[in-house]
Amino acid sequence: MYTKAVVTEPLTTTVVVPCYNEGKRLALAPFVALTEEAPISVLFVDDGSTDDTHAILERVCDSTHGRLQLLPLPKNLGKAEAVRSGLRVAVAGGADVVGYLDADGATPPRAMLDLLAALAAHGIEVVLGSRVKRLGAHIQRHELRHYLGRVFATGAALALDLPVYDTQCGAKLFRVTPSLTAALERPFTSKWVFDVELLQRLHRGQDGVAGVSAERFVEVPLSVWTDVAGSKVRPWDAARAAFDLLRIGLEGRRR
Repeated sequence: MYTKAVVTEPLTTTVVVPCYNEGKRLALAPFVALTEEAPISVLFVDDGSTDDTHAILERVCDSTHGRLQLLPLPKNLGKAEAVRSGLRVAVAGGADVVGYLDADGATPPRAMLDLLAALAAHGIEVVLGSRVKRLGAHIQRHELRHYLGRVFATGAALALDLPVYDTQCGAKLFRVTPSLTAALERPFTSKWVFDVELLQRLHRGQDGVAGVSAERFVEVPLSVWTDVAGSKVRPWDAARAAFDLLRIGLEGRRR
């Protein structure tokens, strides 16, 4: 369903993929294919897995001559810190663009080509994948999760003061700028809504570094997204996420 994306400027890109006990469902071939279509490398962050995730990633990364790389964390730190650690390593490695993508394959890795094309074509700083159910797209999402997600998205838009449709889609790209470097300096305070926290830090600015104006954000509707079983989010995590969202919104207004 994806057509070949057109990138109008050469960008060295690193996509971070956080992994925790993904050995049974980690499909690596699509990630390898992604690196063969554009100047993109993939950095897998093994977040202290206790299954065979590390062994699988190490074996495949060793065979791809640097296109796939592995960052092992000494213990399980959670998705937020795994993503932040990977992004910081990618920035330090000299990438022009960094981003992250979920390991479960819900968003096909090739979708990052469309995000990269949007980033290059518009000359903007932040591109978000967006799960918009529409004609011509294949967005397969459980109805309850969809409606709960719309409620959360409304709260996120209010907290960020940005008309964003989908903050929680696990596909995002960022230009490497002082704003991004400053936004990644401190650990995130939220475990499940770190995406919103990162967007807020970018938009509001950090420690004397100017923020990113709303005009330099863009959302790209995905052509394909599939709800994958095996989510690690528990029911009571939703209450914590709502509390974190409220706190992030209040902190943003104080700044």
